[in-house]
Amino acid sequence: MEIDVLFSQGQNIENFIQHVLRRFPYSQGLEELGFYGHGLAGNEVYKSWKYNRQFFTQALLVPKFMDNAVKFTNKLFDELSEYWQSLGKQNTSNNKNDNWILETDFSACTIKSEHPEALVEDGNKFVKSMINHLEGIMLFMMVDSFWRHYVPIIKNKANSYLKNRDNMYEKLDFMIKKRRKEIEKMPVGTEMRTDMLTSLIIANTEKDTANVKTVGGEMFEPMIDEEIRSNLVDAFVAGTNSTANTFCYITYYICKHPNMKQKMISEIDSVFSNKPYLTSDDLLKLKYCEAIIKESSRMIPVTNFTGRYMTEECEIAGYKWVAGTMFHLNIMGVNSHPEIWSNPEVFDPDSFYNVDQDDKNKYSLIIFGGGPRICPGRKLAMGELLLLMASVYRHFNVELVNMDEPLKIVTASANNVQELKVRISPRIN
Repeated sequence: MEIDVLFSQGQNIENFIQHVLRRFPYSQGLEELGFYGHGLAGNEVYKSWKYNRQFFTQALLVPKFMDNAVKFTNKLFDELSEYWQSLGKQNTSNNKNDNWILETDFSACTIKSEHPEALVEDGNKFVKSMINHLEGIMLFMMVDSFWRHYVPIIKNKANSYLKNRDNMYEKLDFMIKKRRKEIEKMPVGTEMRTDMLTSLIIANTEKDTANVKTVGGEMFEPMIDEEIRSNLVDAFVAGTNSTANTFCYITYYICKHPNMKQKMISEIDSVFSNKPYLTSDDLLKLKYCEAIIKESSRMIPVTNFTGRYMTEECEIAGYKWVAGTMFHLNIMGVNSHPEIWSNPEVFDPDSFYNVDQDDKNKYSLIIFGGGPRICPGRKLAMGELLLLMASVYRHFNVELVNMDEPLKIVTASANNVQELKVRISPRIN
């Protein structure tokens, strides 16, 4: 018999979040969807998970990976900036006028790319397919096989998720095979691009300059295409919505608190100085911006729950729990527990500004999970958020269209921003 336990207090969770690998019991639905037992997020087999984890983490640790990610994000921001300016100037009588104002929805903000429209449209469809796949994971995990196969409405929905998965896999497989062929033609010693796909393909091959990866002294074989695809799916699904939603949380809260917003802008201006772009080293100086990210994530976590499944008897919070116990961690409850946070309903970035985290319980704030299952891309995600914050507020004034309107969020397994209308105008120094 499976027992479900809900925790909302940080000091009770360290034992199971730090030492337990499994996040949920075996799921026939997730296996049918192709999510269970592959990659990282849905992999409950330790050896396989460890194999994928080392390759995934190593891909993010490739020299210059973060530097290249910063350069790429700067390029994307340039395109976004040009798009905003183009739209804003359409509303003015003088196309050269810099005093334009643009109203837009941050939750659905897209970039007008310099690439061909067909390529941009295909990219947008691919992002939507990733979001759709995440919805499919929830349905296949929570809805019984009988309902998925025999109840017409649910069956049709389940089949649409399977079709979406197949289309997504087809695109990823094409991408992997194309890049693998390109790499095969390159002589050993050729300097490779520092992107995740390239790193996963060359890992533990003669073209890999990183250390050979092993577990317990056992040599890892190079990754096959199926495992590379699973890791890419994990990276895309985990990163597609989380960064966008968090940036919306940040925008909402700082626009509601003008004094904090001005303090943030002052820090950004100081770090930018006269430079056109920030580097990865510059991001380390944005301490108040980092505090804002943490406080925004405390107020509204991207994910509402995380779980751990016990395969053997354990003791937690002074009680013994039998094997088969499923612990659900209420992240919102942990991040706002009154024994840790004196005013949990108040937005206060100073809680994290020049404050030693050791002053609080280790698990009093959960943003990227914890223990062995902690998000391997957390440093990249934090870097992207810092750079996006700094770039947007360095060059633009951003205000809420309606200061009295609450943030519109659709809550399920995650807190997705449905709408965030903002007014954008250029900063004129």
